[in-house]
Amino acid sequence: MGKRPTAKEVAQAAGVSKWTVIRAFTPGASIAEDSRAKVLEVARQLNYSPNLLARSLATNLTRQVAAFVDDFQNPHKLPLIAALTEVLQAEGLVVVLININRHFDHVQALLNADQRQVDAVVLCGTAFRDEMLTDARLGPGTPPLFVLARDSQIDDVPAITCNTAVAMAEMCDHLAARRYSRPGFMAGPTTLSTALGRQRLFRTFWRDRGVPAVQDLSADRYSQQAGAASMRAYLSTTPADQRVDLLMCENDVLALGALDVSRSEFGLRVPEDIAIAGFDNIDVGASPAYDLTTYEQPIEAMAQAVADMILGRTEKQTVCLPGRLIARRTA
Repeated sequence: MGKRPTAKEVAQAAGVSKWTVIRAFTPGASIAEDSRAKVLEVARQLNYSPNLLARSLATNLTRQVAAFVDDFQNPHKLPLIAALTEVLQAEGLVVVLININRHFDHVQALLNADQRQVDAVVLCGTAFRDEMLTDARLGPGTPPLFVLARDSQIDDVPAITCNTAVAMAEMCDHLAARRYSRPGFMAGPTTLSTALGRQRLFRTFWRDRGVPAVQDLSADRYSQQAGAASMRAYLSTTPADQRVDLLMCENDVLALGALDVSRSEFGLRVPEDIAIAGFDNIDVGASPAYDLTTYEQPIEAMAQAVADMILGRTEKQTVCLPGRLIARRTA
């Protein structure tokens, strides 16, 4: 392989300055279109591509965004990450994926992202608490933070979410119209804010309609196995005549586990004996094996909104976007 061509060599061949070459490859930079076209054609002939490391040193921007993910067992995370990476890569940004787990917590992840000098950090549906930002290991230059697909618990960290209030109102209206009267709600880990928001709104809806209490079920993780375990424990210890006739699950993956156990282990008919609904509209939920009633988050619009904030096109603020109810056979 030969020597990599430089911006200076492209400039000499095109008869322009080095800074014109740099502007030609910088999105949004001020440059005449004929000059840009000339530079790009010469660059193509010379097989030139910009040195991103050198550019980052000159601009103090790395064009990298860190994405934190903490529950890979949730199938909704893959389309969420796909939408985020697609829109950011289309803008010339690169996403660095960081797995939050028992060996690598949020503080370690922030330190890692800061060392890489990323331009922003996006928490993809992952929990995050204020005290993490005050950890002594963190310096003053923490990259801008954004929470995607989950409510933010920190005032100056914006969240880009599906509108929870509208979503739960639409879902509850749909369920109430089917005359269910003994509702229950299955939530994930109780420390996570999205769980509390959906659950709180669900309780309020039924209380306002004269239902004194909603049966609470809990799962220790967002996984199909955890949803199955929670449902198994509930059905095993509750007499048939006292069971809920409607179970709203915080997300689809919990609902799938609850469906499997209800049908295969307890022989319940869905929705005749018990109705079950989820949230997210993951692909498997639409299969004939489940045909799950759910609520679809606007993940493409959410990804675009966070990209616009990172790039400075829109104000850095919490945004709640509308989704849509997907009514199927289970509820």
